[in-house]
Amino acid sequence: APAPAALSQTAAPPAEWRAISPENLLITDTAKGRILVELDPRVAPRSVERTRTLADRGFYDGLKFHRVIEGFMAQTGDPLGTGEGGSELPDVPGEFSFRRGRADGFAATGASPEGVTQMGLIGSIPVETQPDAQMMVTADFKVAAMGLFCSGVVGMARSQGPDSANSQFYLMTATNDSLNGVYTPFGRVVSGLDVVKALKAGDRNNNGQVTDPDVMTRVRTAATMPAGQRPSVRVMVPSSPAFQAQIEAARTRLGARFSVCEVQPPAEVTGG
Repeated sequence: APAPAALSQTAAPPAEWRAISPENLLITDTAKGRILVELDPRVAPRSVERTRTLADRGFYDGLKFHRVIEGFMAQTGDPLGTGEGGSELPDVPGEFSFRRGRADGFAATGASPEGVTQMGLIGSIPVETQPDAQMMVTADFKVAAMGLFCSGVVGMARSQGPDSANSQFYLMTATNDSLNGVYTPFGRVVSGLDVVKALKAGDRNNNGQVTDPDVMTRVRTAATMPAGQRPSVRVMVPSSPAFQAQIEAARTRLGARFSVCEVQPPAEVTGG
């Protein structure tokens, strides 16, 4: 599937943008450029905490993109570089779904193909969820939701066991619905998806294992950097009039091919 359609920047007023907090901005430097990921603890709090912890310890510095499949994803985070390694920390349980409340700011883009659930965005994460009306009949006034593996989404890698994620993660370069509900999405690339797509790819016949792979030279959250040296990122609010207008333009252009994976809130990067 293609990457999300590029949505043009607009002169949207400041109220239609939100700033990514430094602790939720993951900065990955490579020889081919910088990748900025927004982490979202609402969707997968344990996975976000694990990634923050390892990044800010310097665990990821120098690790390889050991498995890269063109038109699918780029995987990294293994200190062995073989796909079999991890950190000394305990494995992280799968976070394949979460509970969504009204305060999470869900912006619908349409109904699911079956018409039972809604598709849309929370922050920069594409999700499928029960409708808001269902909140009135749940004990916690929340509904079930699931992050979707669209282009740019970042997920936790794992072995066969559903609770076996540890340090490895991957960055999607295309949509893959087969991962939904069985792997943990915990963030999305907001700048540098072109860098991810430029990483050296492996042989599909060898499960994407890369010979002489690219590496992550340095990985940190922005919170660890002095304020004057960190990049600052703002993202358009999904429910804002400007972004809703862009969604409708994409829907008109794409027709039956339109899906939540075809749109992503624009981001602006300054500083750093």
